[in-house]
Amino acid sequence: MPFISVIIPTYNRCRPVREAIESVQAQSFRDFELIVVDDGSEDETCRALSGKGSPDGYLYLRHGGVSRARNAGVRAARAEWIAFLDSDDLWLPQKLQRQVDALMVQPEFQLCYTDEIWIRRGVRVNPMKKHQKYSGWIFERCLPLCLISPSSILLRRQLLEEEGGFDESLPVCEDYDLWLRLTCMHPVLFLEEKLIVKRGGHPDQLSHSEWGMDRFRLQSLLRLAREKPLTSWQEQAVWKELIRKAQILQQGAAKRNYREEASFYERKIQEAEDRLNQLAGTTC
Repeated sequence: MPFISVIIPTYNRCRPVREAIESVQAQSFRDFELIVVDDGSEDETCRALSGKGSPDGYLYLRHGGVSRARNAGVRAARAEWIAFLDSDDLWLPQKLQRQVDALMVQPEFQLCYTDEIWIRRGVRVNPMKKHQKYSGWIFERCLPLCLISPSSILLRRQLLEEEGGFDESLPVCEDYDLWLRLTCMHPVLFLEEKLIVKRGGHPDQLSHSEWGMDRFRLQSLLRLAREKPLTSWQEQAVWKELIRKAQILQQGAAKRNYREEASFYERKIQEAEDRLNQLAGTTC
């Protein structure tokens, strides 16, 4: 039984996925299985993954999105620990070993992520201050934006199963959604070492496929506030962030004369303000 199951979802990325696989196979830590989940590629991906250096497992699915592909990989996995790698990203050779060593020393953590190198259109760039990463109870820090890269995470499979995995109804921001559901319940270990390479700026990047990404983050926040057993301070933080995002979306909709959308966001703002007033009353 392998110690880690590495899952790479891919869609029409014949060359990048081959490079991603090679970065996994170059890991100094060797006790892993590698599963590639092909989300219905129509290019030469299948042929590129056959022969020498092929993954341990290859699943071909009808095209259904990255969340469905990742979840299928988890179901096929045999290990207790799960690591994800997006097919346009790369790992440095010590990535898995550093995380395993850190988790063995600090077994109270069940999730571990790392720092990263950012490449945009072939050029290395520096992340902004808002992207600074932290260890511990980072739930509130994850509310404004997606702080954890899927390619950097190593976590216990049990956590994914308890939370139902990635939300397959979300076309984007599915990682933001899952990290919120996990970090409100569990602390996270952060390694201040750049152990992955995130390659962005290309046309097929998921973040370019949908406008107004905060629409989907708002959806996650609403579900979180209504369905998750949050502490009082966590719930207040969620509603405050929801108001901030809804105000921006409402202003954008009003500017474009999208009256129905603007009205929807106004209602969400009012709902959040009413709930915050209720919470304030219970803590007086």
